[in-house]
Amino acid sequence: MNNKVSNKEVNILKTTEMNDKDFLNNLLEMEKNMSNNLSIALNEASCDKLFNFEFILFTETKNMARELYNMMFDCGWYSLEKADIIKINESLTELEYNLNQLI
Repeated sequence: MNNKVSNKEVNILKTTEMNDKDFLNNLLEMEKNMSNNLSIALNEASCDKLFNFEFILFTETKNMARELYNMMFDCGWYSLEKADIIKINESLTELEYNLNQLI
């Protein structure tokens, strides 16, 4: 049984030069890092005006990261694993247990 969810991989030249996959991967990493840093900035914003401005930037960087990820997934450069119902139920049970410990 194949648990992999993916698209057909777009072939790229394997050279020492950066290719489309390398560029997209670098952009995705940059967007993820920027949104992580903006998340910290949001927590430390000194006024509502600054918070609102940073929140717009945060939202835009998260959206761009998602678009880049989707583009790479569409090109077959990322794959996902189908979740097994048993694993889902085990995780749900564990999360419910942990939640009940907090109450």
